[in-house]
Amino acid sequence: MAAAVYMLRCADGSYYVGCTRDGNTDHRLAQHNAGFGGAYTRQRRPVELVWAEAFASYDDAFAAERRIKRWSRAKKDALIRGDFEGVGRAAKKDWDAYRERRRGD
Repeated sequence: MAAAVYMLRCADGSYYVGCTRDGNTDHRLAQHNAGFGGAYTRQRRPVELVWAEAFASYDDAFAAERRIKRWSRAKKDALIRGDFEGVGRAAKKDWDAYRERRRGD
C-alpha cells in the first residue's frame, strides 16, 4: 500500500505537515477543508496543498512527516520550491544559529 506525506499552506500562511495511509492527498485535502482534518487546520481554513511525496510504506511516510514537522520555515519553503540545495543551506543556518545560542548560555 502506498502512503504520502503532504504539506498544506493554511489561510494564515502557516504550514501543516501530515501523512495519509492511502496516498490520496486530494481526498485528504478535501477532508481538511471540510473541517475533518487536524484541529490545527480546522481553525485555519481554507488550506491548499503545496507539496506531497509518495512512499512505499506508511512507516517511511510517518518517519518523514515527523522529520519535516521539526524543520524551520526556510527548509520547508525550499522543499516546496524543490530547491534541495536550499534545504541543505537552511539546515546549516539552523545549526549555526543553534551554536550561537549555546555560546550565549
